[in-house]
Amino acid sequence: MNRVYYQGASARYSFGPGLMTPAVKALIWINVAVFLVTELTPRAAGNWLNEFFGLVPALVLTDLRIWQPITYLFLHGSVGHILMNMLILWMFGVQLERTWGTRFFLRYYFVAGIGAAIVTLVASLLPFSFSAATYVTITIGASGAIYGLLMAFALYHPETPILMFLLVPVPAKYFVMILGAVAFISAPRGDGIG
Repeated sequence: MNRVYYQGASARYSFGPGLMTPAVKALIWINVAVFLVTELTPRAAGNWLNEFFGLVPALVLTDLRIWQPITYLFLHGSVGHILMNMLILWMFGVQLERTWGTRFFLRYYFVAGIGAAIVTLVASLLPFSFSAATYVTITIGASGAIYGLLMAFALYHPETPILMFLLVPVPAKYFVMILGAVAFISAPRGDGIG
């Protein structure tokens, strides 16, 4: 998040919310550690970790792998994927954790992430062409929880300017709508990275 500080007729921007809060710091460390484990293990082991801990609706519903709606949040498919999720977690999560407190922040984060998993499970059962692929595709990433944080930030701080592409100041409420539209349009890719 880029904050605007007004000083007379001029304004200056500050990148980010400042020092990390306890929950945000812990989530980032855990995500990075899990990413390093999956990247540094041999390919077959990394694939097994993604299949065992990533969200696969067919395996949750038939093999009762009920841990997957939680564990998929800590897996990421690429350096860019984890960098973007952790940057957004830091930029918006710190302010929300300061507002809500650590306990409520963590509860919200996991409810949003597990809620996204439930939506994925339900979508995989719908009678549409994309559902069959979703049913057997591995979904990984914290994006469901991250979008939940973005939505909350936009509700709590709707007019806070965010520098889109580090150039254009956009109120948080519009920034989140734009990101949501981009995510919705790109969702049918079916690669399971979210």
